[in-house]
Amino acid sequence: MLNFEDRTGPDLGSDAPEYPNVPVADWYRDAKLGFFIHWGLYSVPAWGTPKGAYKVQVEDAYTYHQYAEWYANTVRILGSPTQRHQAQTYGPGTTYEDLADLWHPDTFDADVLISQLTDAGGKYVVPTTKHHDGFCLWGTKTTPFNVVSRGPGRDLIKEIAEATRKHGARVGLYFSGALDWHVSEFPPIESDTDLFRFRRNDADYSRYAADQLQELVDNFSPDILWNDIDWPDGGKGREPYGLAALLGRYFDGNPDGVINDRWGVPLHGYLTREYSHVPEILEKPWEATRGLGASFGFNQNEGPEHTLTEAELVHLLIDVVSKNGNLLLNVGPRADGTIPEIQQERLRQLGAWMRVNGEAIYGTRPWTRCGEEFTPADRSPVSYTAKGDVLYIHALDPARGQVALPAEAASGPVEWLTAAGPVTSTVANGLTTIPAELRSQVAATARVRL
Repeated sequence: MLNFEDRTGPDLGSDAPEYPNVPVADWYRDAKLGFFIHWGLYSVPAWGTPKGAYKVQVEDAYTYHQYAEWYANTVRILGSPTQRHQAQTYGPGTTYEDLADLWHPDTFDADVLISQLTDAGGKYVVPTTKHHDGFCLWGTKTTPFNVVSRGPGRDLIKEIAEATRKHGARVGLYFSGALDWHVSEFPPIESDTDLFRFRRNDADYSRYAADQLQELVDNFSPDILWNDIDWPDGGKGREPYGLAALLGRYFDGNPDGVINDRWGVPLHGYLTREYSHVPEILEKPWEATRGLGASFGFNQNEGPEHTLTEAELVHLLIDVVSKNGNLLLNVGPRADGTIPEIQQERLRQLGAWMRVNGEAIYGTRPWTRCGEEFTPADRSPVSYTAKGDVLYIHALDPARGQVALPAEAASGPVEWLTAAGPVTSTVANGLTTIPAELRSQVAATARVRL
């Protein structure tokens, strides 16, 4: 996957603007777990090529795209499975944009959706306000291609933002800054090179994108601005509608606001890593993002085999946090706004684990090392998080029965977190025993003072 902090162009020389120098806010670094919501017009077909269904060469990856939210692009690639599905399901004369009038989430209840995410432990929520298809999920004045004028007939972002704050979580907003296929006439994207080649950089589009993002800031006061892919080059200078001016206004109005790194300019908030493993602690705050399955948008072709298991999900969260990251875990609702059952099950499992072990996740920072992976067969591999002088030891295979304490904490005492309260474990020869009631868990957590 691409690392977007490598993109800082174009080189404007002496005309380059100054960007606000704002550190990543502590509230964000303490939050550790947020939820992406990929819900939009693409949720009507809810169709992508399931991962592993074809033996795909690298050059054909976009033709067989596993991301259902890329439907509007994939459907235009000649011979793609998505193109065949569109013709068979909606008729050969139906366009992607015609699907807007088929989307009627009349029973959608934002309160129900958000409660499922906060019950799972989420501290911030980031819905997609406009994905690359250009369909806006708020009542924008910039285009009639939006949820108030078409299909749903209601401001979905307003409802989601209000419900998120009602449940005590922070509001983030995803925005596709560089790509908007509704107002572009490029060929379909078929490679990573095309991803940055086939995008508008003219002044008109730069103003259009800036006006939309300014609307989102003014209407919803987001705590996070999560931009995707890049920003139009025509808005990277000293223009009053330029990105530097826009972000300056955003931080002036929200000093605790946070941004990510996908703007294509020298300013990076936190780093993003999408469907990729980070091997060691990163010095700079970062965020891992992925879906519970292999797609962000709901893909009706996915099954349990494409979905993270409970153990994989909990281990992913621990791993990311141990390396100075946050996890932005995605849910992909159906067109009616309900979360598919298998995703709901994972949310319940994650929430149950967090209610017992959350103190070892929230508000922590990485320790001197992220963990010990290679251990004897009778000892669980571990990851570490820390909070002040407390070290948390996450046993990733509790069934093994023992954990080796690091030398810095070998004297104990050790307390294991359980639903009934902490359980003290003895230490002998640098080893501590995992309580029997925790050995069937996907991960168990001990705390010890340094």
